[in-house]
Amino acid sequence: MELLSSLVPDDGWLTVPDIVEELDSDVPKVRRMLDERQLIGVRRGNPKVLQVPALLVRPEPLVSLPGTLTVLFDAGFSDAEALRWLFTPDEVLGCSPAEALRANRIAPVRRRAQVLGY
Repeated sequence: MELLSSLVPDDGWLTVPDIVEELDSDVPKVRRMLDERQLIGVRRGNPKVLQVPALLVRPEPLVSLPGTLTVLFDAGFSDAEALRWLFTPDEVLGCSPAEALRANRIAPVRRRAQVLGY
């Protein structure tokens, strides 16, 4: 978890209530998004609270995230490992996979993720 904290600054995380406010939504809908892997988060802080990197939510949730998460989970990644991969700078992409997804560079990110399972 410490490595993930170095990749996403403390002010770069949102709690479920923060996401509800950001999306003008409600708690059940945000929880459903998490359950259905449209968003991903980890428990962090003290006390441990579920938090999602803001980059995955702002200015709107990444529509390309669920498919990318499926590839990562099929490769055996845990939630924390998937987040660590999404936010670790990648030489081939020239930025982190999360930043590349935000820039709508879905195919290169998915290609990078697919090789992880082999």
